[in-house]
Amino acid sequence: MDDLEFRRRILADPNDNSAEMIEAKNSSLVNRKLSDELLQLDTKLEKALKVDVPDDLVDRILFHQSGQTPAKPKTTRVHLAIAASIAFAFGVFTGQFDQIISNADVTRSAEAAPLGQIALSHVHDEAPFIDTIDESVQLSQVNAKLKPFGTELASLPGHVYYVNHCAFGNKNALHMVVDTPEGKVTVFVVPEQSPATASFNDKTMAGVVMPIKNASLIVVGDKGTDMQPVAKTIKSELQWQI
Repeated sequence: MDDLEFRRRILADPNDNSAEMIEAKNSSLVNRKLSDELLQLDTKLEKALKVDVPDDLVDRILFHQSGQTPAKPKTTRVHLAIAASIAFAFGVFTGQFDQIISNADVTRSAEAAPLGQIALSHVHDEAPFIDTIDESVQLSQVNAKLKPFGTELASLPGHVYYVNHCAFGNKNALHMVVDTPEGKVTVFVVPEQSPATASFNDKTMAGVVMPIKNASLIVVGDKGTDMQPVAKTIKSELQWQI
């Protein structure tokens, strides 16, 4: 038996103890070393594949879609290897899928966070001036400010203390202070669409960013108050121009 044939057969079955294979193994130190190494590897693999699985796991998986009744399997290393491979692949896929979803959520939150942080800073900066103002703003005044954004309100969500345009980051936004069932809140309409609805907060305030058409609706109020109902109410009252 030549070296090529010996290597092919020993790799295919390290436990081949036929007379000719025994003779080939003992014909040289190289062959004996290769045989010993493969036997050790085979033993390690066999131990790794000894997992506790139901006897009919493989057949149940293979016949699941076909609706066939699985035959009683023979407990062999091949079946154990298939079961372990399926379990491993399923575990890897599940982990990757969870990671994909997790990464998507982190990305959406990260993209929405800057709008929320700008809103919080804006409210804090202008609070000393705006908190004492009550202009008793009418619906027509609010809609005049909303016109550049291509929308208007069908009705006011509550008493409006203040409305104007403001610098919001590097954009111009609508800034409105309104009284709602959840308390006095600050509302922004920003011509930049958030990728998803996202909540944000700091030590004293909390808010929500909600995508609307080609813009974002941001509502900021006291921490501990759910701003989503206010945002949903305002969003439902917005009428977009065609």
